[in-house]
Amino acid sequence: MPEILIYSSTICPYCIMAKRLLDKKGAHYHEINVDAEPGLREEMMQKTKRRTVPQIYIGDYHVGGFDDLQALDRQQKLDPLLAAC
Repeated sequence: MPEILIYSSTICPYCIMAKRLLDKKGAHYHEINVDAEPGLREEMMQKTKRRTVPQIYIGDYHVGGFDDLQALDRQQKLDPLLAAC
């Protein structure tokens, strides 16, 4: 399974839903809470070119946010992506 990275914030319902979906799939992820330390949100924005959380990477692939993750799952493209590598 490729490395999964989630940029999140403490009170974010979309972050919670994204993590629940990945937990349901049995995927292990590394979470970076952008509220935890000054500069982490800026780092996320430079990397993703987006301001909102969650921002999700599966391997080198930038999924985007929860809606994007859910869309991949509905299109039955998430499981193959998680199994890649």
